[in-house]
Amino acid sequence: MADSSFDIVSKTDKQEVNNALNQAAKEISTRYDFRNVGASLEWSGETIVMKANSEERVRAVLDVFQTKLVKRGVSLKSLEYSGDGDPKPSGKEYRLDATLKDGISQENAKKISKIIRDEGPKTVKSRIEGDELRVTSKSRDDLQEVQRLLKSADLDVALQFTNYR
Repeated sequence: MADSSFDIVSKTDKQEVNNALNQAAKEISTRYDFRNVGASLEWSGETIVMKANSEERVRAVLDVFQTKLVKRGVSLKSLEYSGDGDPKPSGKEYRLDATLKDGISQENAKKISKIIRDEGPKTVKSRIEGDELRVTSKSRDDLQEVQRLLKSADLDVALQFTNYR
């Protein structure tokens, strides 16, 4: 019997992020607590820029945006914040920049591979291919066990399982 396999990837649906950003921007423009604080949320190239006149308002903008992302099924682990994640003063306003993470970094791929090797079934093999991992085994049950294992693991990257055969 041929080996079964699947790929572990970390991809972010940019259209869903764009929809969440537009919904959040619309809510920010209409909510009473964001009036006269210069609160905004927008794309700047590949970066999402959140602005307001106080640190607390920027955090509130971020909270609205994160809520919209979760409702649209986008993992919050796919956002990477500039600096240490705190809003920075920029002139008269505070701003916070976020970028989208795509692909699995080499060190995260090694961590995932180690988890599979140490805690997964012994018949399962994993191999790093660029910014994704290919997991193979003769048993589909073992592959499903690996998926359950990785879903329960506390990793700092959003994982999707694709190309299951």
